[in-house]
Amino acid sequence: MNDTLHITGDAEADALLSREPLALMIGMLLDQQVAMEVAFAGPKKIADRLGSLDAADLAGRDPEELAEVFGRTPAVHRFPSSMAKRVQALCAALVGDYDGHAERVWTSGDPDGRELLRRLKALPGFGDQKARIFLALLGKQRGVRPEGWREAAGPYGEEGSRRSVADIVDEQSLTEVRETKRAAKAAKAAQKKG
Repeated sequence: MNDTLHITGDAEADALLSREPLALMIGMLLDQQVAMEVAFAGPKKIADRLGSLDAADLAGRDPEELAEVFGRTPAVHRFPSSMAKRVQALCAALVGDYDGHAERVWTSGDPDGRELLRRLKALPGFGDQKARIFLALLGKQRGVRPEGWREAAGPYGEEGSRRSVADIVDEQSLTEVRETKRAAKAAKAAQKKG
């Protein structure tokens, strides 16, 4: 397990992701339609602007105020208003189901890999792929390895793969993940043409 994640290229943002499960979960939620580094740097921007990162606080904020916080330059995400709503929905679910503690998704009741995947997929903003990637990230880099976690994570859980944020441990692996994603996009585009 890596003590400190190396996702954003910003030591403080990576330190927050490493010590705060909610930050890591929000970063994963934000990881769409922006570069991975931008998405995972988002929790630090939120924490800096609000003074902390707390699920109950985020869930209870006025939605318009939260959208304004997300939209300040530099924006948390290229779609600040919609992502503020998604983060707020995620935090509300964490408050309702896990007393506002993101880590209880994987610690409460000692779930196996399949159950953890089910719990992740039940969270707002976490579809099948995002849930599998996050499960792989927990297993590969945070030491969360319930029985069957690799199988539940699917190809993202494979040892030595370079498919997703779960596999980024340094600059070299970041480049390898980018190349894998670029090749997959090119193959998909070629398939659509053909």
